[in-house]
Amino acid sequence: MFLTLPALTHAADKSTPEQPNVLFIAVDDLACTLGCYGDLLAKTPNIDRLAATGVCFERAYNQLPLCNPTRASVMTGLRPDQIQVYDLDRHFRDEVPDVVTLPQAFQKADYFAGRVGKIYHYNVPASIGTDGFDDPPSWQQTVNPIGRDKAEEDLIFNAEPHRKISAALSWLAADGDDTEQTDGMIATEGIRLMQEHQDEPFFLAVGFFRPHTPYVAPKKYFDMYPLDSIRLPYAPEDDRADIPTAAFAHNCPIPHYNLDHDTLLKATQAYYACVSFIDAQVGRLLDALDQLQLTDNTIVVFWSDHGYHLGEHNGIWQKRTLFEQSSRSPLIIRAPGKAGNGTPCRRIVEFVDIYPTIAALAGVSAPENLAGRDLTPLLGDPNRDWDSYAITQILRPDDDRLPEEVMGRSIRTERYRYTEWGEGKHGRELYDHHADPQEFHNLAIDPDEAAKRLMQKLRPLLDQHAPGRKTETPVNPARL
Repeated sequence: MFLTLPALTHAADKSTPEQPNVLFIAVDDLACTLGCYGDLLAKTPNIDRLAATGVCFERAYNQLPLCNPTRASVMTGLRPDQIQVYDLDRHFRDEVPDVVTLPQAFQKADYFAGRVGKIYHYNVPASIGTDGFDDPPSWQQTVNPIGRDKAEEDLIFNAEPHRKISAALSWLAADGDDTEQTDGMIATEGIRLMQEHQDEPFFLAVGFFRPHTPYVAPKKYFDMYPLDSIRLPYAPEDDRADIPTAAFAHNCPIPHYNLDHDTLLKATQAYYACVSFIDAQVGRLLDALDQLQLTDNTIVVFWSDHGYHLGEHNGIWQKRTLFEQSSRSPLIIRAPGKAGNGTPCRRIVEFVDIYPTIAALAGVSAPENLAGRDLTPLLGDPNRDWDSYAITQILRPDDDRLPEEVMGRSIRTERYRYTEWGEGKHGRELYDHHADPQEFHNLAIDPDEAAKRLMQKLRPLLDQHAPGRKTETPVNPARL
């Protein structure tokens, strides 16, 4: 039976345990399409209020913008090259069988560790209701709800019938209420586990499936976004002229999938409808913390596995690129005793930083070989100096566009993004985010002397994260 908020029991006069709880909220395929990230269309009051009481990391970057690799990286605290996971089919334990995952570290510290929904990779929507590509040692209890969105897949509109709905622009404005959908059930089950384990320290991971395709949400969320309020992203007509072929994902070579303008607006509407639907479920979780009097002793982490394209660069959709929209992802952390005044952080951080940060906040021992940095200082002072940069990569298969398998690697500093495809053999990109935040002007094409010097300084930073590549002494990124 699913419990709703009115059924929650208040924990009156409960003494605060020494160990803080962790509510670990993951969202699938969510771009920075949130009010707290400055999106003027998004209606996300619940995620915005979380940001207003914690720290919203405005420049957080994932390690590989594809579901399985990025989730494996977050949960192990290791980079894709360390775990050798670049696609959807390889499990990280094939390479690092004895790795201690984030929830395992909490189990070792006598926490209850439970999962509801998608934390490790799932094939969506095919694996909804199953364990997916899970990691059993990570959890003491797992719950896999399955809602009417699975039963009603035959009602989903597919704008690209030659593709499966998992990879196509596809959507459904569903009948019924939130709690009948899989993600509504996930919130309900997350609340139930909070209630059951409120008297012991818990690490509770709650993973939502939307807004991953197919975009399915109750009709009321579609009504929040009238089509006449939606616009496709602007780009110069010649935007693609200076972009290497490898920069475009193999599954998205044609601008806008050759779909007409009205269909693209409807797809955008459906995506934002799912964002607001998930926002409502996050609100239910936050309300439950309040009602159970757990808020003051619970670390809340909100993240999406990667960013997402909604038509940028004249027609890129979904993920698998190294542009800002795909590499940058939402990350919000609210921790007891930290700043919590809603001051956003504009320093460059990475998703491999999540593991060491949450462990440090809870006083939990973490493995010594983690790839990231503890962000606790930024939670206390989001504006402090922070000399850092982010590395994001993606593997391109060999196909009729590329003669060989090509690894793309991108570095994001406070001001610049520099990308190499196949160590530069298949193209380079350099963007100045102070002058060109939408990455329209590739300075690596016919570079002037200043651009050449800059690329020479940035390349060693990429090299030190690439297996087998010679590493020069890297420059301090704060100087770039």
